[in-house]
Amino acid sequence: MNHTLKNPILDLFHHFHSHPETSWHEVETTAYITNLLKENGCRVRTFADCTGVVGDIGAGEPVVAIRADMDALWQEVDGDFQGNHSCGHDAHMAVVLGTLLTIKQSDQPLNGTVRFIFQPAEEKGTGALKMVDEQVVDDVDYLYGVHLRPIQEIPHGTASPSLYHGAARFISGKIKGEDAHGARPHLNTNAIDIGAALVNRVNSIHQDPMIPHSAKLTSFHAGGESANIIPGSAQFSIDLRAQSNEVMEGLTAQLEKSVRTLEEDYGVTIELQRQADVAAAVVHPEAQSLMEKTIISVLGSEQYRAPLVTTGGDDFHFYTIKRPELKATMLGLGCDLEPGLHHPHMSFNHEAILNGVDILTDVILRTLNKERD
Repeated sequence: MNHTLKNPILDLFHHFHSHPETSWHEVETTAYITNLLKENGCRVRTFADCTGVVGDIGAGEPVVAIRADMDALWQEVDGDFQGNHSCGHDAHMAVVLGTLLTIKQSDQPLNGTVRFIFQPAEEKGTGALKMVDEQVVDDVDYLYGVHLRPIQEIPHGTASPSLYHGAARFISGKIKGEDAHGARPHLNTNAIDIGAALVNRVNSIHQDPMIPHSAKLTSFHAGGESANIIPGSAQFSIDLRAQSNEVMEGLTAQLEKSVRTLEEDYGVTIELQRQADVAAAVVHPEAQSLMEKTIISVLGSEQYRAPLVTTGGDDFHFYTIKRPELKATMLGLGCDLEPGLHHPHMSFNHEAILNGVDILTDVILRTLNKERD
């Protein structure tokens, strides 16, 4: 790392961290990054109907792309709901922009095109699909991503050449009924009772125990301020996780069967709506091999860690599912992140951002030069 870039790159991180914007609302973030890309000589593309921005440098083939997710979570922090970068996307943007700055300072010619993809709405699981629809990766040969890793997986100073994320599916639901007076419970079915039964049914869903998976309610809302009204309606959310796409389909089928049974038992209507999907990882062996060689070259063999299998999800993998010809992998970056991703007070060693810049810069130049060998 050129020592003159350390402070500017960390300043970028601090800017993004202090200006969080949630999924599909990354308006100021898009404008800020667009200006930086233009200032550094990129050919820039934005989108008419969504946030996000893409910048290119170099020319010709191959096209090597790196992707950063932009959105923050909306979560409760010390009693107040707010935008919060508790998943590390602020760091990812700083890493990718830092890679651009480092390549610009490099004396090596670019034997091809480098594309910097700043993607919205990863937390919704729909941003990558939108970028695919916008043909952002149609001409891309290699695609690299990056994600900070919890301390429970790998420590600061280490890195993994690929992340084998599991599948995730987010489902919203509505229990549809009529309210009743608190003194007349025989006149309706209490939606809270149905919700309690739903929790038990969901907790009883099981698939192959050799393949990690889970199903759980993550929100439930029924009733209002009046304590003497029995709510007949409610809204809820369900989070499904599976390490394979096949197990995910099994979980979904069991959930739908359980809901239909509850409808019959309680005589109500329960609507389910799929909000988003995140598919299990598809990693290309050539891209993984290039990332492995880079990690060993940049950090040393003792700091290399094997590919990580994790039950988390990321819509990055839709790029390879929708465009199977892509050679893609996601760098797992050790940073002593704790207590965990999505924790409202998540923290990590900011020096890892610089490791990420060094690794992505090296793997891009290595990939471009490989294509010329």
